[in-house]
Amino acid sequence: MENVAPDQARAALEAVERARSRVAEEVGLPRAYWWGMAVGWVVLGLIGDLGPQWLIIAATVTFGAGHAFVASRLLSGRRRTDQVHVSAAVAGRRIPIVVVGMLFALVALTIAVAMVLHSGGAGNPGIWAAVLVAAIIGFGGPDILRVLRRWFGA
Repeated sequence: MENVAPDQARAALEAVERARSRVAEEVGLPRAYWWGMAVGWVVLGLIGDLGPQWLIIAATVTFGAGHAFVASRLLSGRRRTDQVHVSAAVAGRRIPIVVVGMLFALVALTIAVAMVLHSGGAGNPGIWAAVLVAAIIGFGGPDILRVLRRWFGA
């Protein structure tokens, strides 16, 4: 290790950085997280259209608190498997911000779709909007997060 040429050292450091980047790209949220979110979305849609006001409020708060609890354990992305534990520096500190932004966009989409359905005279527009967005979350959540992470450098 005494006689390492500068170009060899540079090449080794670049190889390490490429490997770190590949590991960071693999960090994400498990598929069960996305389907759990989708189920919760549909339940909120059902309660929102069919339930009394107090239940809508309680369900929204419960869903938010439950998501915050689960997300606090998963959003760092550090425990994707039991075998690999990635440091927070490698996982990226912007992932929670990207996920929260994504959730706000999905809420806005749900509201917009429900308003369009309501204006068209559809019955239970909140349920239908929730089902549509839940399908987007369940099937596309990991891919959407991957793209958003790339866009925002998270």
